[in-house]
Amino acid sequence: MWKTVNEHISQAINLDFKHTYKRQLQSTNTDKLFQLTDGTHNYLIKVALKSELERLESESIGLKLLAQNSYFKIPNCIVTGANIEFSFIVLEWLVLDKQPHATWHDMGKSLANMHHKHDQAMFGFDVDNYLATTVQPNRWHKKWDVFYAEERIGWQLQLLAEKGINFVEPERLINATKEQLHSHQVEPSLLHGDFWRGNMGFLKAEPTVFNPACYYGDREVDIAMSELFAPLPSDFYTAYDQHYPLSPNYEKRKLIYQLYPILNHANIFAGHYLTEAKQHIEKLLS
Repeated sequence: MWKTVNEHISQAINLDFKHTYKRQLQSTNTDKLFQLTDGTHNYLIKVALKSELERLESESIGLKLLAQNSYFKIPNCIVTGANIEFSFIVLEWLVLDKQPHATWHDMGKSLANMHHKHDQAMFGFDVDNYLATTVQPNRWHKKWDVFYAEERIGWQLQLLAEKGINFVEPERLINATKEQLHSHQVEPSLLHGDFWRGNMGFLKAEPTVFNPACYYGDREVDIAMSELFAPLPSDFYTAYDQHYPLSPNYEKRKLIYQLYPILNHANIFAGHYLTEAKQHIEKLLS
């Protein structure tokens, strides 16, 4: 496999690359992570099964889009590829600051600036991609409430139902989602899509993000995600609100927007996330 990786890198950078050092890194999911270098060029290699190539290619698309449409430092995608057994993505190696940096203000400002661009008239994306390892459908919709209710909540409920897990009558929750979002005025923004602390950092104090699940939607989705698992420092939210204030009643919509990643965790990990999802749904419908 590593011969294939070396060959793909060589073709991508138009130089003969043969790694002289390789080490495996800790990973929070099923992908295997490696650092690869020839002493001059340094790369992060993410390795998955061959069947996962489409997921890695969608990550590459998201990274390039973020690089073109934001002020974040985005790792360059060098190449994606596969051999008979494995798929891989080769990324620029970024040495992130070891300690959380004090400039969370800049992270908030950078996200607000990206969200402030409204270049799309509809909600969705040109291709389906992935939230973690789950397919994320992105069919274009004119109405945000319909997109989110069907392409996000409805889809996750369908995946759970296929596993024999049913928290609620799907149409009831889908209709309740549409009802709660129907009057909310939204202009499509480019979203990171998986905006939580584990997918961001600082490179010499410059905000950087990675592992995207991009699409065009309500900017509040990124903010709600950031508050769910490990809320960011208050400087982030203060700066974001200074540059692009949130709409009234965001706190009510936050519950709806946090349900999607909770359902996704329930689909991937089961366990206590099933209980959390059930309780979250009950709160929304009460």
